[in-house]
Amino acid sequence: MIGCVLGGFMAMGGHLEVLMQPWELVIIGGAGVGAYLVANPMGVVKDTGKAIKEAFAQAVPSQQHYLETLGVLHSLMRELRTKSKNEVEAHIDNAEESSIFQAYPLVLANKDLTNFICDYCRIIIIGNARPFEVEALMDEEIHTIKHDKLKSYNALVTMADGFPALGICAAVLGVIKAMGAIDQSPEILGGLVGAALVGTFLGIFLSYGIVAPIAQKVKMVRDKQNRLYIIVKQTLLAYMNGSLPQVALEFGRKTISAHDRPSIDAVEQSTLLALEHRSAA
Repeated sequence: MIGCVLGGFMAMGGHLEVLMQPWELVIIGGAGVGAYLVANPMGVVKDTGKAIKEAFAQAVPSQQHYLETLGVLHSLMRELRTKSKNEVEAHIDNAEESSIFQAYPLVLANKDLTNFICDYCRIIIIGNARPFEVEALMDEEIHTIKHDKLKSYNALVTMADGFPALGICAAVLGVIKAMGAIDQSPEILGGLVGAALVGTFLGIFLSYGIVAPIAQKVKMVRDKQNRLYIIVKQTLLAYMNGSLPQVALEFGRKTISAHDRPSIDAVEQSTLLALEHRSAA
């Protein structure tokens, strides 16, 4: 993208040194970052840095994440069917020490997902909630999680939307400076007007070429991360509605996009290997 923009400018006969206007960048970038800091709490500011790192690292769930999520659900549903409430509660009350969760380190490392699974397994153990009530509660919590995860995306989009206008502000300030030299030669005046117009270019370029694409990548990564909660929701609801654990897993597996979805055989093999590992332990 940068190569096409700058290369096209040079191909038209433009000189790159004309674009080197650091004070225009200070005005636009400083105003944009300052407005961002004013508009967002510090928690969102810190999360934005984390989200950008995740975006560049493509930190989306891998197939192993999906297999481990389905695996831990399968193990817990088997426990719910065959063991007493006290035995199951030992796993969900202290997930870090649970042999089930320890067999799935990627799930255990995701504290929010682990708490989400444990909370709804605890509701199932209590036994008073009906499936449609649990579904409504899950939907509300997942909506809240998604809203929180996308705060950084919304903040970046707002900043991107403001950069073109800030570029105009920088250009206007440059024109004001140029008007102060109206009595100078055309060469000097033309250079000042050109420098002012760089502000408009920088504002638009930062918006549509830099910040907006990064914001979209943040949204894509966070949406894929939130898919794990949908898997848990559909699997546990199927179990509450009477499905066997292995059948309930299929409800969760089907919520994974076709490109990332593990096969039925892969899920069965993963669950069987985990059960053999736990039996040996």
